[in-house]
Amino acid sequence: MNNDDERFVKPEILALVLSKMLDKTIIRADYQLKELQGGTVGDVQLVTGMVETSDGENLLYKVVWKTQKKFERYGDPNSWRREYDLYSSDIKQLFSDSFRCPECYHAEINGDEIQLWMEYIDGVSGLHLTSEMYEHIAEELGRFQGKLYTEQPIVLQNLPNLSKVEFTKNYYLRYRSWNVLYDYIRSDDCEIPKHLCKMLIDLDNNADEIFSRIEKLPIVLCHRDFWVANLFYSDSKIVLIDLDTSGWGYMGEDIASLITDEADVCHMVEYYQKCIPAYYRGFSEYADVSHISDHCIYELILAMFGYRLVEWYKFAESPEDKLLHLTTLQKIHEMRNR
Repeated sequence: MNNDDERFVKPEILALVLSKMLDKTIIRADYQLKELQGGTVGDVQLVTGMVETSDGENLLYKVVWKTQKKFERYGDPNSWRREYDLYSSDIKQLFSDSFRCPECYHAEINGDEIQLWMEYIDGVSGLHLTSEMYEHIAEELGRFQGKLYTEQPIVLQNLPNLSKVEFTKNYYLRYRSWNVLYDYIRSDDCEIPKHLCKMLIDLDNNADEIFSRIEKLPIVLCHRDFWVANLFYSDSKIVLIDLDTSGWGYMGEDIASLITDEADVCHMVEYYQKCIPAYYRGFSEYADVSHISDHCIYELILAMFGYRLVEWYKFAESPEDKLLHLTTLQKIHEMRNR
């Protein structure tokens, strides 16, 4: 049974997914669709309904159906199909019960489109995450990356289609080359306070030296979109979704995202002070990082989000949004020398 949504679930695919999810033979299943999030390149539906099994049970179910069409991400042309490639690999072996991605019951690729059928995750996410949860997430991320960095399992070495280690640097350089923003923060009519403009101009003027320091950090497997909407916290366990930007990056990139990317602005400085030690604490359970005196996370935050926040501020459609982006830049400024 379908609702009025124009999307249609193939019965044979639904039966395949549910039989794997429930480990039972499926006689029949109905379904309803509810959009979880939408966009120009992705469509995510919650599929719910009742299933009848061969042993006479009638069970309620929830499963996520994600469709991703081909699109171009600058510097990362195959990111549109990365989740299909990773879920079709042995990536599940890299995770633990306490830090993992959703179970994938079925993955297929048809030309320029992938479809994934995945476990529905219920937990605390987004701005509902507490300070204690942030700290625990940072520590678990450190454990995950430290373990893989030290053990270098064969599965890790054979993962297909990962984003490149220089992605963050190239992302920053692309923003810096955009004259609309570059000239704006240097102009007399820029509405952003001068000390915040100077923060970014100093980054530009010292970029070579800053990236030479960043590039001395360990190279680890990064999620690269490690922000609060992609994290679910349930029973002290963490599940992360949306793996399409995953790849090789520098230690601390994901922490920079956790602290800054559309985060809880009021507590950004607190999270900066708590999450970095927690992250290093987790990482050091597997690798000696005592020699790292410069974690560069402030610099990573600036490189990853500085110009992006200027863009959002300059083109914001409401005073409230302008204030939010300006406040975020101010909080980044306050992190300096913390």
